[in-house]
Amino acid sequence: MAMTRVTAAALLLLVLPAVPAYTQKFSSRTLAVRVDVLVTDGRNPVAGLAARDFELRDNGVVQRIELVDAGEVPINVVLALDTSDSIRGRRQADLIAAGETLLGGLKPADRAALTTFSDIVVPQIALTSDFDGVRRALREMEPQGQTAVTDGAYVALVSTLDQSGRFMVVVCTDGSDTASWLRTADVVDVAKRSNAVVYAVTSADARRSEGLKQLAEATGGQVMAVRSSGELRGTFERILAEFRSRYVLAFTPEGVSPGGFHRIDVTVPQRRATVKARAGYAGAAGTGQQ
Repeated sequence: MAMTRVTAAALLLLVLPAVPAYTQKFSSRTLAVRVDVLVTDGRNPVAGLAARDFELRDNGVVQRIELVDAGEVPINVVLALDTSDSIRGRRQADLIAAGETLLGGLKPADRAALTTFSDIVVPQIALTSDFDGVRRALREMEPQGQTAVTDGAYVALVSTLDQSGRFMVVVCTDGSDTASWLRTADVVDVAKRSNAVVYAVTSADARRSEGLKQLAEATGGQVMAVRSSGELRGTFERILAEFRSRYVLAFTPEGVSPGGFHRIDVTVPQRRATVKARAGYAGAAGTGQQ
């Protein structure tokens, strides 16, 4: 008897990494929430802003913020790469070259991880500073099967929970999702518990990418469409450069209840600029401010 979609989804949730309980603490002595913020004027990042230039609202309440020196916070990059049968040949070579180029732009204090997805999801390399090990895993990828983009993004995001540092998740696929069991809502829920920024790199002719758009918007990232695999290397370079140009704002929630989902709104009131930041974060009941 064929496995039903509900049964298969339940089994997938059993074998995928469990989502840890949310443990963020709100304390008047601790900057409990950190937000990566991209400020652009047209297509160019805006540099030189100070904390006073930003306004951040938590559930509509203006917060006191500090600007963290982003250069002092290590970057964690999680690559979630499509290894379905359609990437064989030139596409695979270009994908490997793009991944190696991004790894080459990391600093010694940074870390990287690799997850691959076809019709199954495999967490290949956990977060590590052994970039050569990640490169070897890239070169050993074996394309096969269909494409489970949503499931792959889920596993990549789960690996960012309860981890220190800044997180960037790069989900790269050359096609549409044809094999996932999880719903986009399941992945967005995990994204709300993470401080990761998701960049999705897709083929320009890929259809049904709405799920990746929702995920990118929820985390303050974006979807980048490429016309050919030859553009992957330059795209990965731009993603890393853009991520490094982001500001890191930190604040202790004040005047808001600790539980539930908190909507974050970040603006630069005195400038005409586009601001991208995650939509919010999941609070934890019972962790009240002191």
